[in-house]
Amino acid sequence: MPALMLQGTGSDVGKSVLVAGLCRAFANRGLSVLPFKPQNMSNNAAVTVDGGEIGRAQALQALACRVEPHTDMNPVLLKPQADRTSQLIVHGKVRGTLGSGNFRAARGALLTEVMESYRRLETQCDLVVVEGAGSPAEINLRAGDIANMGFARAAEVPVVLVGDIDRGGVIAAVVGTRTVIDPADAAMIRGFIINKFRGDPALFEDGYRQIEELSGWRGFGLVPWLTAAARLPSEDAVVLERRSARGDGRTVIACPILPRISNFDDLDPLKLESAVELVMVPPGQPIPAEAALIVLPGSKATIADLAAMRQQGWDIDILAHHRRGGMVLGLCGGFQMLGKRVSDPHGIEGEVREIPGLGLLDIETTLSADKVLRQVTGRALGENFEGYEMHLGETAGPDCARPFALLGGERPDGAMSADGRVLGSYVHGQLASSGLRRALLERIGARSEEANHAATVDAALDDIARELERHLDIDALAGLAGLT
Repeated sequence: MPALMLQGTGSDVGKSVLVAGLCRAFANRGLSVLPFKPQNMSNNAAVTVDGGEIGRAQALQALACRVEPHTDMNPVLLKPQADRTSQLIVHGKVRGTLGSGNFRAARGALLTEVMESYRRLETQCDLVVVEGAGSPAEINLRAGDIANMGFARAAEVPVVLVGDIDRGGVIAAVVGTRTVIDPADAAMIRGFIINKFRGDPALFEDGYRQIEELSGWRGFGLVPWLTAAARLPSEDAVVLERRSARGDGRTVIACPILPRISNFDDLDPLKLESAVELVMVPPGQPIPAEAALIVLPGSKATIADLAAMRQQGWDIDILAHHRRGGMVLGLCGGFQMLGKRVSDPHGIEGEVREIPGLGLLDIETTLSADKVLRQVTGRALGENFEGYEMHLGETAGPDCARPFALLGGERPDGAMSADGRVLGSYVHGQLASSGLRRALLERIGARSEEANHAATVDAALDDIARELERHLDIDALAGLAGLT
């Protein structure tokens, strides 16, 4: 069946965005397209229509294809947590924990299940667009690989290599990949794409030609810096470090970047609000005293992140903010941190079995092995919203008698303080609902434009698809995939 795989010269070269853009470009040509990533490592995940979880990037790529996300689109998901371990998700469900000692052996044994998912997708569409992970040049990880060449060779899917010119050294990155990988792996690569170019393309004509000559691979195009990508949800936490405050008098909302931060795309809708300045606070920096709202995001390791918060002194900043009359919102793991205590009697997150919380809500959380995964609708702050739950543990206490939301019209979610200045919820994605976002911003004295987040993302995908049609040889890529 027709298929095409994008691999990269490294992480964060733009594979996820290019796959999403190609999915939308081919879908706009009237084709039935599905995305696929054999193995992903990310703490940003989405709940699927079949009740599992996959990487957020694959959910976005499904949106680009105009289909519902499904667990077959990302059969293996690794979610890094504390103590150098990762939670293993297979076909959307937790299967256990992988550490440095058993990572490679366990990963290689999953190829059969990866191929089962891929074969199911093949039968449902005209084209599968596959995203690799990291780089095939990481030859120390080649044994047991299921993310790059291990999959490509098993599925006999042609590969196009993506290089990032913005970070520099792209000629060496592409040509060097050819040099270090196994010849049989190199034979799977049929060409390259140079991504994130700024300036006059004519200035790189010689470099582009030299890559073709030295690698023996043909070029499929030079993609400019895609400004529309800033309107898409980000999957990799590395991008958080690049967001900085502009200090232009807008209402400040601050979010500390915890070591195991997850589902931070919950905050993306706030970037649509011109009256809001979203400040992502990196380690080593205090939470801005002028913040009107502090958001504690999701976490893959609540106990470890609570300890890290105290190491940074952010707990002092948050409590001082609250004493000054500021508002605090906790989402999922952040909600758990707002309580008096988080307990882990079964050692799910590691050796530490209990830790005091911030004490801003009269609640306590006990972690358990059963993971809640479901898409939800609800009502909070007088407004309807949609979102999804993805969490371990149960939370109870007096403040739960004041739920933040009612889900499905009757099931309580989260908690609120008596004065209404501390809010907590287990629901991800709720700020994408414009009415709820407006109601929250009104509480901190900010005006909302009530922008449609879903429409913004969809329009960005169309903009990226148009740019790829202009700058890539899409017809040649279609031919390579086997469409013509």
